[in-house]
Amino acid sequence: MSNPFAQDCGPQPPKVLKAPVEIVANLRLLQQHHDPLTLTFHERNQRFQSYVIEVDRERNLLVLDEMMPSDGERYLQNGEAFSVESQHDGVRIAWDCPTGMRTGEHQGERCYVGAIPGEVLYHQRRNAFRAALKQSEQVKVQLGGTRLRTPLEGLMLDISASGCKTRFAGDVSKQLQPGQIYEVFCASLSVGKLETAIELRHVRYDDKLDVTFAGLHFDNLSGLQQRLIERFVYQLQREARRFESDTFL
Repeated sequence: MSNPFAQDCGPQPPKVLKAPVEIVANLRLLQQHHDPLTLTFHERNQRFQSYVIEVDRERNLLVLDEMMPSDGERYLQNGEAFSVESQHDGVRIAWDCPTGMRTGEHQGERCYVGAIPGEVLYHQRRNAFRAALKQSEQVKVQLGGTRLRTPLEGLMLDISASGCKTRFAGDVSKQLQPGQIYEVFCASLSVGKLETAIELRHVRYDDKLDVTFAGLHFDNLSGLQQRLIERFVYQLQREARRFESDTFL
């Protein structure tokens, strides 16, 4: 079985995932990190946005959130085929829905229900391994500097040798400017305290969750801080491989 979670030394050619465990794992990755999906109906130029809100392997069901803009729903109700594409930290994840999906409700909200795809295109473009943190391994972070009146406190979602993804409560997107350097970033890693400047690469507020996601790039790391990150990433990678082995073997 191919392993898209293994460490890569550089951008990789696209892979077609066919093993159900790999497909479900990647769909759940998009769900857990609330990565936006781009939906494109065949022979139509307009694009629509949605999110994965449920992956039920036992019933072979994939549930997507209501499309934005909502006028795309009429194409779906007509049974039109469409393609789905998403990005997760340098990885392109895409699949086709040749038979469309049906409308339904999930926890009282409008949704679309269909089968889990039989094939998923997985294209690793990032040249640094990125390790996700489990909820039980939450790392608190603090972001500050001269551009912020008061420091922001949040949680780290994943980390690589070059950057990390973070989550902050509420809508703080208006306080943050992509491309800006923030001089103070602190994270209490299990292997030590990380202190460095960061560059804000992207920021997105999710109004349904009432949280703000931010992608950060470490700026001018010292040798000591770089080795600290590498130890922490290696530790997470080793634990992820052990969990994967225990789960799927």
